[in-house]
Amino acid sequence: MNTIYFDPNFSDDIRRELLYQGQLIVYSPRKSSTEFCAFARSLIEEAFSPLNPESAQYHMPVEQYAGILNKLKPYFIHHPQSKKYLQAIFQELECDLSKTYTDVPKMRSSTSDNYLTTGIAYAWHPHRDTWYSAPSCQINWWLPIYPIESDNAMAFHPHYWNQAIQNDSSTYNYYEHNLRRHTTGQHLKDDPRPLPKPVEPIEMDPQIRLICNAGGIIMFSAAQLHSSVPNISGKTRFSIDFRTVHLDDVVHKHGAKNLDAKCTGTTMRDYLRGSDLSHIPDDIVALYDDGTEKNEGVQLEYTPPTPAVLAKKKLAYLEELSTLHSHRVLGSGMPR
Repeated sequence: MNTIYFDPNFSDDIRRELLYQGQLIVYSPRKSSTEFCAFARSLIEEAFSPLNPESAQYHMPVEQYAGILNKLKPYFIHHPQSKKYLQAIFQELECDLSKTYTDVPKMRSSTSDNYLTTGIAYAWHPHRDTWYSAPSCQINWWLPIYPIESDNAMAFHPHYWNQAIQNDSSTYNYYEHNLRRHTTGQHLKDDPRPLPKPVEPIEMDPQIRLICNAGGIIMFSAAQLHSSVPNISGKTRFSIDFRTVHLDDVVHKHGAKNLDAKCTGTTMRDYLRGSDLSHIPDDIVALYDDGTEKNEGVQLEYTPPTPAVLAKKKLAYLEELSTLHSHRVLGSGMPR
């Protein structure tokens, strides 16, 4: 890992190869990514209205804040427009949509001053996504929704690109994790979920913090060690992330080197083809099966709500927003 590329014009094949080598890539805001972030901002601002979302944490109890996120984030994930924006981004960056598979986009938040760092707004310790059952060919895409600064960004730890880390990923099974997804929003103080982490001291420096404009895109390998910067900016950071795999790399098991991941299960069943949102064929997914998919009671993939359920959830969400806007009680925190 020795290079950060800004707005490169090489092909997707070369881009993936460089990411597998540990390089980082940053794109300035594109039309598609700018529109996606504007869409996300509209949902966020509607949810926190009349407050400024970046400072709303100072004006309400943490339970109320978490309650808003617990409704807002799933609404964003499952909104039909979200996947359309992903397709537009892939087209603009010249990905082959017939071979590019993506998971659903997630909205993330990082509050300031340790206001909420668990559950729905988890502050991430240093980790590799490969510790969480992601394949070595996974590429991570990260977009800030509002402007970011060094004190509320994401950090990369290049010292560990070629160095194995003692970690507890052997305790993590993706299919068991799927069974616990519904509990995420319940954790306001402690977070008991088994989330793989280092079990040896980590040298946080040197570290790299990439600061791009809202709507910019940071791309990195799932094998990169990265973490949430402790947010002391006075503002909540909102971002979008999603992950892709290329079918050729999946079939040939081509990607970054696995130094230390010992987790079980695979996220392969979650990815959707960019062209038509179909899943990776079962015979290809089977290349990544390790036997735990046969365990009793496991949930093999993330299962989104059906369209009928989504319609009901949307109606309930909009009704709840209306009620919140009518009866919101501001806390006693200092305005920012």
